[in-house]
Amino acid sequence: MTSSTTSPSKPVIMDHRFSIAPMLDWTDKHCRYFHRLLSEHAVLYTEMVTTGAIIYGQGDYLGFNDEEHPVVVQLGGSDPKDMAHSAKLCQEKGYDAININVGCPSDRVQNGMFGACLMARPELVAACIHEMRSVVDIPVTVKSRIGIDDHDSYQFLVDFVGTIAESGCNQFIVHARKAWLSGLSPKENREIPPLDYERVYQLKKDFPHLDISINGGVKTLAECLTHLQHVDGVMVGREAYSNPLMLAQIDAAIYNNPRAVPTPHQMVELMLPYIERQMTQGARFWHIARHMLGLFQGVPGARLWRRHLSEIGHLPTSGPQVMLDALKKVPQL
Repeated sequence: MTSSTTSPSKPVIMDHRFSIAPMLDWTDKHCRYFHRLLSEHAVLYTEMVTTGAIIYGQGDYLGFNDEEHPVVVQLGGSDPKDMAHSAKLCQEKGYDAININVGCPSDRVQNGMFGACLMARPELVAACIHEMRSVVDIPVTVKSRIGIDDHDSYQFLVDFVGTIAESGCNQFIVHARKAWLSGLSPKENREIPPLDYERVYQLKKDFPHLDISINGGVKTLAECLTHLQHVDGVMVGREAYSNPLMLAQIDAAIYNNPRAVPTPHQMVELMLPYIERQMTQGARFWHIARHMLGLFQGVPGARLWRRHLSEIGHLPTSGPQVMLDALKKVPQL
């Protein structure tokens, strides 16, 4: 993919009807490869990567498998020049879009001046988007909350989105909770502030030309379909991770692609070559297998599957045979 020095006159909008949220320590490249086997169309996200890690880090923080497309990299940062530099590197790496984290409420993120605290500085976010779009021609999107602390009126959200949209961003993912920047942990910020889906629905009504996805508390396909009557897309987080089989329904129900989806047993067989290949490149078995613990949720034998993988999979000597042994504990239906 080549880079561009000018912004496109009409930015591309990804088909974002269903996406899986960026989740730190969870949605790594092994998780995304596994999820792609379940859905051809779901938009996948990286964990948040900071501009500092990309520009100055020694590791390959942008690595992904070709099979993951469409895949979006989520950036954490607030310096327009660093964001543009990182965006260019992301495009050169081959990502389909770049998302700016304006939603994470953790202290560590706030200390780095990115995440949800940036909702209070929409002009800075807009400056970042302007600089990024001047060097890339893939979409630059924003993931935010509906508000922060006492800045939680609907007008605050409208002003934030309006300012950002003027910079050329036309795709927003909105977590339908506000964030408390102090007093609550990141986990509590996912649970305690009440969900306000109606506010996100109203946002779409007031900005019909923007692509608006909703995020927060979505657990079932039925809920996804309900949201899609009001907004352009739905982003699912932890439910997609703990109950990955829900993803097997997405292509047919949302993308009108009733393809044959492998059974959970077949899914394991499909993962084995990937596991073997990654282990020859230095990956540990557990770093891949942990993403598959929920594969048999609600199926007889699921607890034995999880227990076997959890008790043995983390050992340094573990490999694909551990997964095959765990699979024997789950009867084929």
